[in-house]
Amino acid sequence: MQGEIVQFNCSEFKSHQATQSDIKIAMNLRSSNKILAQAAIILFFFWVIALILLTRPLLNNQQSEVSNDVLQRLSKAVSELENLKVRNQELQWILTNFSHEAQSGKINGNVVERLRSTLEDKIRVPIGFGGLEKKLIDGPSKEYEVKRRAIYRGVQEIWYFVQQELEKLKKKGHDQSAPELASLIQEILNSGKEHEIVLLNDVQELSSMEGHDAWRTTESRALSDLVQRRLHYLQNPVDCSKARKLVCNLNKSCGYGCQIHHAAYCFIMAYATKRTLILNSKKWRYHRGGWEKVFLPLSDTCTDPSGLDRSNWPGTNETQVIELPIVDMLSPRPPFLPLAIPRDLSDRMIRLHGDPQVWWIGQFMKYLLRYQPETQKMLDQAKEKMNFKMPVVGVHVRRTDKVGTEAAFHSIDEYMLFVADFFNKLEMKEKVDVRRVYLASDDPSVLPEAKKKYPDYEFLGDVSIAKGAAVATRYTDSSLRGILVDIHMLAHSDHLVCTFSSQVCRLAYEIMQTLHPDASSKFKSLDDIYYYGGQGPHQQTAIYSHKAHRTGEISMEIGDVLGIAGNHWDGYSKGINERTKQSGLYPSFKAVDKYNIVDFPIYSEVAVAA
Repeated sequence: MQGEIVQFNCSEFKSHQATQSDIKIAMNLRSSNKILAQAAIILFFFWVIALILLTRPLLNNQQSEVSNDVLQRLSKAVSELENLKVRNQELQWILTNFSHEAQSGKINGNVVERLRSTLEDKIRVPIGFGGLEKKLIDGPSKEYEVKRRAIYRGVQEIWYFVQQELEKLKKKGHDQSAPELASLIQEILNSGKEHEIVLLNDVQELSSMEGHDAWRTTESRALSDLVQRRLHYLQNPVDCSKARKLVCNLNKSCGYGCQIHHAAYCFIMAYATKRTLILNSKKWRYHRGGWEKVFLPLSDTCTDPSGLDRSNWPGTNETQVIELPIVDMLSPRPPFLPLAIPRDLSDRMIRLHGDPQVWWIGQFMKYLLRYQPETQKMLDQAKEKMNFKMPVVGVHVRRTDKVGTEAAFHSIDEYMLFVADFFNKLEMKEKVDVRRVYLASDDPSVLPEAKKKYPDYEFLGDVSIAKGAAVATRYTDSSLRGILVDIHMLAHSDHLVCTFSSQVCRLAYEIMQTLHPDASSKFKSLDDIYYYGGQGPHQQTAIYSHKAHRTGEISMEIGDVLGIAGNHWDGYSKGINERTKQSGLYPSFKAVDKYNIVDFPIYSEVAVAA
């Protein structure tokens, strides 16, 4: 074989590298090392063939004297092998560089294909990377992804249980004047917490090492892009005068988070009925200029609410304009209210995301909350002014009108316990120079208190925003700017600690899902599980049987449907067994969410990207 067949120089490979915008997808180092090993095998294979071809005359004519021609061939073979050694070193350098690119998250399936085709062009022989390209493109199975996330949650749930039980024993030790026992239990708690942190980190690292991060990022973008294009199609009919419309009045007697959730409910109803949403925001309580003064219009072609005929919900399929009430007054209630997800996208959503119900709602928030340039500029300036940097934990402390009515009081210490957990977990993997917290609250006293109690943390926030969030000053321009800043920073944090009883907390969590392939585990709620105001039933399915053995527990069999009321974050959830009608506690790990998968329009007019 000729030496030039395996020649491969760096500049030719670099010319085939994708641009930065083309290769943001992550692939782990383990997959790259497989490529290195296979490339070395390929080179060795061709070296053996070359040696056989060059020494064939010796094998065919063992009895004859070694001719000058053969000696020349052997001499040339030695020279070629030296060339191969040089080329091999060059190829090793290239592939090592390639693996570094992969480790930094800049390689995707297309680049693997380019490398393969470039090598084929040089050595004139087909090359396969053992299905690596297909693995990157096809990704893991839905069952694999669901089980991977279940293991992560299982580790959390078993620690919730063990921690709670040990805390009970420690309290007994104190009550019975057994300080040595209480001290021993505290040591076990500290050690156990470290074990939990290491296990969670290991599960996350395994997820990255398996080589599927590239697929997750690609699929997240593709699925989100499909939904956003469907919403754009819905909101921009060719002829507004003939379009079927759903009219929604933005003003609702509640706070900002509540009003945004009201708008999103209207948008989901519009999508489900295939009607263009007309959002009536005149004299909006948060901005007299209306929605379009803060966010981009929902439509470029259709904002006129008029039509040939008009009706209140539900109207008929032929009614051109239907007016929608608030969700509390909606009758009849359709099946596609949250937490329903669309059947045509459900498999992809469940495979991609740990909480597809929240991902789905997040997509409507993504379209709704597209900022006007001036709004975006204000947020960027606020971010720069406060030196908002990663890593950072977003903490939202809701007080004022919520406490005592919809939620219990939680001290700043309760929030900071989980902030510390996040940073302890992170420090197991990397050095953390600053433990940074973005602290949002409607109580002006919280930020100064936190700074005084926790001097080892850097707190970002603005007391004036908290003052503006008070009930008396809530509907002002400065209050609107403050709540926009708070939600934006909370959503862009690495982790969220808050109470899901708060609309602001849930809104930040929903927006967070649009910024990552899967941010379903990037939160800690001190009270409720996630819910959507006016939602349909939230159900779970028992995957293991359970026989009640403690006061307050309920029994269940595999397959039982459970109406979940909440997670107590102590290893138990509360709900009702719909088969036995018993209400009480059951082990959280023995049940999983039962998704409400509903037939939505499939929007065949909008092509699915290849």
